[in-house]
Amino acid sequence: MPKQVDHEARRTQIAEALLRLASRGGLEAVSLRDVAAEAGISMGAVQHYFRSKEQMLLHAMDHVTKRAGERIRTALIAHGRQPSAREVVRTVLLEMLALTDDSRMEFLTHLAFFMRALGSPELAAMYQEWWPELERWMADELRKAQEAGELRPDRDPLREAELLLAVPDGLSVGLLLGHRTGEAAIAAIDYYLDGLFTKPS
Repeated sequence: MPKQVDHEARRTQIAEALLRLASRGGLEAVSLRDVAAEAGISMGAVQHYFRSKEQMLLHAMDHVTKRAGERIRTALIAHGRQPSAREVVRTVLLEMLALTDDSRMEFLTHLAFFMRALGSPELAAMYQEWWPELERWMADELRKAQEAGELRPDRDPLREAELLLAVPDGLSVGLLLGHRTGEAAIAAIDYYLDGLFTKPS
C-alpha cells in the first residue's frame, strides 16, 4: 500500500529547508537540488510541489509570515488579558527584531527575498501587496489608540506606522553585526514608544 504523504507538512518541510539555506548564505546560489538535500528528500519531491525557485520562495515567505504571526498571538495571549495598543505594537516590533534563532533566520530570509525581488516581478508583486497591508494594519491600530486617547493627538497614524515598521530592520542589522545588544535594541524601541503613546504600559 502506497505511503500516505501529508502534503502540507511536506511543503512546510521544504520551506523550512529554504529558510535555513537563505539565512546561511542568501538565495542566489541556492538550487532546487540544494533545498532537496537540506530537506532530506529527493529533488523530484521538491519539483512535485514547486516548479521554480520563485514559487518555492513565495511559499516560504508566506510560511515565515504565518509563523511570526503565531508567535505574536502567543505572546499577546500570555498577557492573560486584553493587551493595550502599546503592548500590541511593542510585541509586533520585538518579534520583527533579530533577537532569537527564529527571528534571525526570518530576518535574513527577508533580506535574501528583497535582493532576489529586485530582479523578479513575481516576488516584487508579493512585497507590494503584503507590506502596504501591514502598514495599513499598524496604522489602524494606532488610529484606534488615538481615538481612545492612548496615542498623542498630534501624531499621524499612517506616518507613524511607516516609521515604526522600518525600525526593526535597522536595529536588526546592528544586532547581527554586533553593533548593538538585544537590550539596547529593545530600549530604543521603548524610547520611541514612550514618546508616541500617552499611557506607557
